[in-house]
Amino acid sequence: MATERSFICTACPKGCMLKVQMEGEEVVKIEGNTCKLGVGYANAEVTDPRRMVASTVRISHSLHPLMPVYTSAAVPKPKIKEVLKVIREVSLEAPVSMKSVIVENIAGTGINLLASRDMPRVE
Repeated sequence: MATERSFICTACPKGCMLKVQMEGEEVVKIEGNTCKLGVGYANAEVTDPRRMVASTVRISHSLHPLMPVYTSAAVPKPKIKEVLKVIREVSLEAPVSMKSVIVENIAGTGINLLASRDMPRVE
């Protein structure tokens, strides 16, 4: 049975409106892309959609009560809630350096959670 999905491409700044025709799980046709990046984006979006996750974690003895963090790679969409659950449980103590690994292999994704900035210790 043929299905069609429509979404906006975010692979480049143009934001093309893509239409993807599928037969079961197989991509049959991609329309609407004005650059080659759209084809790869459309294939990835319908077969294995992923998103970067950015959030904050609690940190003590620092200038700010929250530390910005992000995933080192895009996380599979079905795993995002699980990743956020792990992030909510994290509590750090300053000092922390930018790009330090905060959680290794978060939620079993093989992706690390990293610090977005330096956070020096303040007494």
